[in-house]
Amino acid sequence: MFFEDLDMNNNTFIPADTNEFQYMGRIDFLDEKAPLFIYAGSLVKTRFTGTKVSIVIKNLNAYYDNYIGYIIDGNTEGKVKVNKHNEKIVLELADELKDGVHELTIFKRQDGCHYFNFYGLVLDKGCKVLNPEPRPKRRIECYGDSISAGELSEALDYVGKKDPEKQNGEYSNSWYSYSMITARNLKAELNNNAQGGLAVMDGTGYFMEEGYVGLESTYDKLKYNPQLGKITKWDFKRYTPHVVIMALGQNDDHPDNYINRDMEKRQLWKEKYKDIIKSLRYKYPKALFVIITTLLNHDKGWDDALDEIQRELEDKKVVRCKFKRNGCATPGHLRIPEAYEMATELTEFIESFGEDVWK
Repeated sequence: MFFEDLDMNNNTFIPADTNEFQYMGRIDFLDEKAPLFIYAGSLVKTRFTGTKVSIVIKNLNAYYDNYIGYIIDGNTEGKVKVNKHNEKIVLELADELKDGVHELTIFKRQDGCHYFNFYGLVLDKGCKVLNPEPRPKRRIECYGDSISAGELSEALDYVGKKDPEKQNGEYSNSWYSYSMITARNLKAELNNNAQGGLAVMDGTGYFMEEGYVGLESTYDKLKYNPQLGKITKWDFKRYTPHVVIMALGQNDDHPDNYINRDMEKRQLWKEKYKDIIKSLRYKYPKALFVIITTLLNHDKGWDDALDEIQRELEDKKVVRCKFKRNGCATPGHLRIPEAYEMATELTEFIESFGEDVWK
């Protein structure tokens, strides 16, 4: 349904700039009445009264089919497919709820394959929104690729296997990425700055086939996909994490896996990654930086190079975490059970640094 066709005599519209909405993630608030959701896992929370709820959005599509994720009352999970792009539309989430107060989380399931403007909610006539639970005091930030974004996490018939040959975005769910699971385990807020295909350096990886854009060009950006409009800078003053997860090094072997045979390129890659980490360390002087790769199969040479980076930085706030099945668990993307496995180990690793990490 187009928003302009909504019968306001029988519904209540709650605009996006209402105080009872709590936002999380690198979100563009240039238009406070239509905040732009960009990164995987960005979300908005609230509580509402009544028996039904719909969302009002405008979707900007680059590729794949796009879906919006939602959770109602902590136990009803779902997704709704976006059926029109570049139009202000109404998407129904639920219409037969028990009359009363309900919790709602709306989140971005996918990465920069699309952005969407969130305009607000549509409720029963006369119903309202209420404040959600207080915002977590702990804060995490993650820089990663498709694994951190939860791409293909719901392809449960392919646990430990290669990805399905046919997929068009329907299996991706950031809620079940190891990064978001870890944040929930630690009761922390998360800015999940993850993009499928991302490598450290421009000209490598798989993100943006024409020119390949790397972390060096995205880590300090708010809007970062040139297919979806002007690139904009991120204001680092808006969010200061206690823990930063650096999870690159798995797409970097494309188009050339040079890490073990070209020492000059290896050194260049290390210096680029160190420069990014040092730039972020300057912005977040108190944060703990955790350098990882994931369970996805990859050349051990990249992990060896990450070990070297950690040693060469000579910084007690920059640490390495390796998983029991690091780089050898699956030839495909992490499915939900594998993401939980990884999140459990990462949670324990971060907890080992004690409460001082969160001060």
